Amino acid sequence: MCSLEFALFDTPVGRCAVVWGEQGIVGFQLPEGSDELTRERNAQLFPDATEGDPDSSSAARRAIDGVVSLLAGEPDPLTDVQLDLRAVPDFDSRVYAVTRAIEPGATLTYGEVAARIGSPDAAQAVGQALGRNPIPILVPCHRVLAAGGKTGGFSAPGGAVTKRALLTIERAPGFDEPTLF
Repeated sequence: MCSLEFALFDTPVGRCAVVWGEQGIVGFQLPEGSDELTRERNAQLFPDATEGDPDSSSAARRAIDGVVSLLAGEPDPLTDVQLDLRAVPDFDSRVYAVTRAIEPGATLTYGEVAARIGSPDAAQAVGQALGRNPIPILVPCHRVLAAGGKTGGFSAPGGAVTKRALLTIERAPGFDEPTLF
């Protein structure tokens, strides 16, 4: 496997981290409350990644600029950011492809994602795949809801509160109340 680098960067919701290699982005970390905690979590997920210069990678620079823009309320779909999903199982890759096509401010349910990948009875498996998503925001798992428009789970720091906050930033219908961010 190629060497991995990461960088922390400021966003309107706190300091995030992006991890990249020669083939594109492999990981993304939402704020953990402090730089130290974000670095620790990143080290758990990508122990061989070293801190680097995001300007050395067009994918990393585009990811950072796009995430900052999106979290500031600009509807950037981030679909042009090059991802490296080679380490992701096939089922998860198919789920991420459908999820990545959901526009900012729009949502699908776990069941709708399952149907779009040709596995209409796999809503629970879709939820599990999204729980393993190594690249949240760039693979916008926060845009996938439980049946009936319920928030459902979210594996990032803050859980469902963070999911609701992200949907509020994107002005998704039904998510217009104030958030903690």
